[in-house]
Amino acid sequence: MVTQISKVLFSLLVAVAVLSGNPLTSEAMADEPADEVLASRFAYLSANGNSNCSREFEASIATMSSMQMLQGSCCSPMDKHRYIEQVRGLKAYWGISAIPTDPYDIPAGLASKLMTYYPLELTGTEQEAYAYAMANSDERGPCCCQCWRWKVYGGLAKYLIREHDFTGPQVAAIWDLSDGCGGGADHHH
Repeated sequence: MVTQISKVLFSLLVAVAVLSGNPLTSEAMADEPADEVLASRFAYLSANGNSNCSREFEASIATMSSMQMLQGSCCSPMDKHRYIEQVRGLKAYWGISAIPTDPYDIPAGLASKLMTYYPLELTGTEQEAYAYAMANSDERGPCCCQCWRWKVYGGLAKYLIREHDFTGPQVAAIWDLSDGCGGGADHHH
C-alpha cells in the first residue's frame, strides 16, 4: 500500500511540475530513483497499462483530465532493464519540461499539448534535423507505429527543434530513450 501511494505521489509530482511549466530539476525531484523504486514502478506500469494504439484511444486523450496518466506499453511487454535505462537516461533532460520523464507514465495534458505541435511545418534546416532523427532512431521514427505516441513524440521533436534548437542526433536520442513500444531485445548498448 505504501509503495502504491509513493508511486501515485511521484506521478503527481511529475505531472504538476510538467503542467505548470516548471523544469524538472534535481531540486524539484529527489535524486536519481533507486533501483528498488524503479523496479516497483516497472512492476506497476507493466501490469496496469491503460493505453493502446487505436485511433479511438488517440482521440480520447483530448477528453481526458490533464492529470490522468497514460500508462504502460503499447505493443510489446515492457522490459525491466530497458525501462530503468530509459528513465535514468531521460534524467539528463529534466530541465526541459516538455520531455516526459517516464515514457510509460505520461500525463494526458502533456501528451495532448505535444500533439498540437505534430502538424507544425518546419523550415528547411529544421526539417533536415527531423529527417535525420527519422532515419537514425531505433524505430525509424518516434514510435514503432503511427499511433498516439507517434504524434506525441513527433510533436515533441518539432517543439524541441524549433524552441530548443535540437539537432537530428539529439532528437533521435530522445526518441530512443522515450520508446514506449515495450520490449528490449532489439536495443543495443
